[in-house]
Amino acid sequence: MKKKLITLMFCALAAGIAANAQVSFGDAQKFDDGWKFMLTDNASAALPNFDDAAWRNVTLPHDWSVEAIASPDLASCTGYLPGGIGWYRKHFTVTDGAARHYIYFEGVYNRSEVYLNGQYLGSRPSGFASFMYDMTPYLKEGDNVIAVKADHSRYADCRWYTGSGIYRDVWIVSAPDVHLAMWGTAYRLTSMTAKAATVDVDVEVEKNVPARGKLEAVVSLVDKAGKTVATRKAQFKDLSKGTAKMTVTLNVPNPHPWNLDDPYLYELRTDLLMGGAKIDGNTVRAGLRTLEFSADHGFALNGKNTKVKGVCLHHDAGVLGAAVPYEVWYYRLAALKEIGVNGIRGSHNPHTPMLYDICDELGLLVMDEAFDEWEFPKKKWVTGWNQGTPVFFGTDDFFNEWGERDVTDMVRRDRNHASIFLWSIGNEVDYPNDPYSHPILNGTTINQPMSGGYKPDAPPAERIGMIAKRLAAAVRAVDTSRPVTGALAGVLMSNQTEYPDVIDVVGYNYTEDRYDTDHEAYPNRIIYGSETSSGINSWFAVRDHEHIFGHFLWTGTDYLGESGRFPSRGMGTGLFDLGSFPKTSAMNRAAFWSEKPFTYMVTSVYVAPQPGAQQRGRGQQGRGGFNFVAPAATWCMEPGQQARVTCYTNAPQARLRLNGTVVGELTKPDERQQAVNWVIPYAPGTLVAEGCDMNGNVVSSYTIQTNGLPAAIKATLVYPEVALDRGTALVLVEIVDGNGIPVKQADNEILCMVEGNARLLGMESGNNTDMTAHYDARERVYNGHLMAYVQTTGEPGTVKVSFSSPLLKGASVEFTPVK
Repeated sequence: MKKKLITLMFCALAAGIAANAQVSFGDAQKFDDGWKFMLTDNASAALPNFDDAAWRNVTLPHDWSVEAIASPDLASCTGYLPGGIGWYRKHFTVTDGAARHYIYFEGVYNRSEVYLNGQYLGSRPSGFASFMYDMTPYLKEGDNVIAVKADHSRYADCRWYTGSGIYRDVWIVSAPDVHLAMWGTAYRLTSMTAKAATVDVDVEVEKNVPARGKLEAVVSLVDKAGKTVATRKAQFKDLSKGTAKMTVTLNVPNPHPWNLDDPYLYELRTDLLMGGAKIDGNTVRAGLRTLEFSADHGFALNGKNTKVKGVCLHHDAGVLGAAVPYEVWYYRLAALKEIGVNGIRGSHNPHTPMLYDICDELGLLVMDEAFDEWEFPKKKWVTGWNQGTPVFFGTDDFFNEWGERDVTDMVRRDRNHASIFLWSIGNEVDYPNDPYSHPILNGTTINQPMSGGYKPDAPPAERIGMIAKRLAAAVRAVDTSRPVTGALAGVLMSNQTEYPDVIDVVGYNYTEDRYDTDHEAYPNRIIYGSETSSGINSWFAVRDHEHIFGHFLWTGTDYLGESGRFPSRGMGTGLFDLGSFPKTSAMNRAAFWSEKPFTYMVTSVYVAPQPGAQQRGRGQQGRGGFNFVAPAATWCMEPGQQARVTCYTNAPQARLRLNGTVVGELTKPDERQQAVNWVIPYAPGTLVAEGCDMNGNVVSSYTIQTNGLPAAIKATLVYPEVALDRGTALVLVEIVDGNGIPVKQADNEILCMVEGNARLLGMESGNNTDMTAHYDARERVYNGHLMAYVQTTGEPGTVKVSFSSPLLKGASVEFTPVK
């Protein structure tokens, strides 16, 4: 009987972005305001009386690297941006009367050290881990000083851009001496039918002093209508100082499952009682769903076979670096969902907690990943991706000490998210000769660059399986409701080790050519594409093979780092650019993946093919005898010039109209591209591509109009409501002609002015070769547009954001932040 892995899961989604659900106890408040920062290596900054008056005032999250000017003298792997050593300090008082106070960091890059009033609280070398310290022993009445050192002096220590500093939120947590434990509440769905579900809720309590009186937990599940659908009270038996755990079982009638198209979320409430009085509690939103993996039949969500249409995502957002606000993440993920994406791979590290919150809410599956390297550093490119001589900085000096704790903490922190369906213990840790090697490499290749054959002096590949055993065991010690996976680059080599056997689901990076051969050779192995090119053939390898349950293409959006030769900010493989503007590749993918009616169109000048010449367009093979250059969603050429029009649609057929007249007859899309191509003589006006049903009725359409010269700026508030407390407004800025038609060829420089209680975080055009500062008030549009990010300060009042450019009519937006 072939392997069949079935997991059932009840998970919780944090209400909004509240840290109460993250830490699972106490009263958590953001601790982001009032910090001071200096890029310096001065150990005296840890001392409470250190003079920080001249330091810069900053609001967290803060990424100092992205504030610098890119330099060709720095490393391409970081996007030519620097690292360094920075210190943060904050003066604060505590007056709430709580017995205990903790400080919780979502992420500090990296090698952080934390001090309170000069006393060392601890260090965390990983820049992606969340962690907490108990401040209680060193707090005093009056002024307290928290000091944080971030040491990113080994700035080329990652293959992509990481950012530097306290780049995620910080929280202060007030709690009684006896409270629920951090990350100590977990959920397991033991059974679910249409009529009933059984949920085991693990509750862990931290007792810094012995409990006085009966200690109980009340766990309740509440539906969207506010009705309590299940509740139970249970008593802890151990009242002594220390940690106590117990399991509470809930019986849920008529459960409403969490699905990709209906991500239904309950509210789960856990109250801790001592002597009958509530002393602590947490509330999260919760989702019910089942997972099933089969070596022959792929993946099923709630019993329904599902193909994962996934993308890989790094954690930066262009001008914002690694300090990405909630609204920007929401916009990015919603845009991916809109084109049919249903899976996100957090490449290649634990991401900000808000990403999982949003995926829970939108209905996106998530592969949560712990590491890109283990005991040895990989190559870090300096003068361009896969060019020149690499350096070898990384996590090797702390992996053996911290690796198992880091992956354990990832699972404990994130296990209450319905969206997460895979735990990954590593990405391409088996990359041949980087550093591990094996005799089987002699005379073989992989589908990525590889440094020669077997290297006897390199670490033996067998070590990969040994380490994988340890990490997989650490995951399963916390959570067995989801499978453990890894993303294999050197499948041929890893097949000679224990690695594929110690994980539950095996990811193949760029190795579609082994889907069939390995399925036959290893019939119990569950296989999927953990990382693939964005070429459509990688999707066909999933679509056309029942046993391959999905893939994650590289990448959903462009990202900083892994740059080419200067000037290059980052990798341009995304379906969306750095500003989350869709590329043609995103629209093409939507024609395959979207379940809604979809039509899109691009045009280009048609060039008659030369006899014997290879017909090729920019980034793709010409088809049907056409030759073309620079396709774009514009309609501006010379009168009478021959134009190629390409329509991407998921409709059965498509038609083209110019100024109301049919110029392209109903044609079925090429199934290999989901595209229809026409060549027509150009004439100015309105071009409409119509996706039609088999009766010729229009089910979707896309319109392009001939534009004139740039005449004005158009500014649009993406989300009409902006939160008062550090809410971020996304303002879409476009260049238009005198008739209001977008001018996508424009590259005007825009000046942004903000009036009111808000600040400009930066403007992002998506131009990967623009190495100028992007966080200042000037930015040049690219493809006729950019996105401005404006963050409120927490003070009430109307905010006005104005945009101007020489010879253009300006524009502005106004908004009043809401609580």
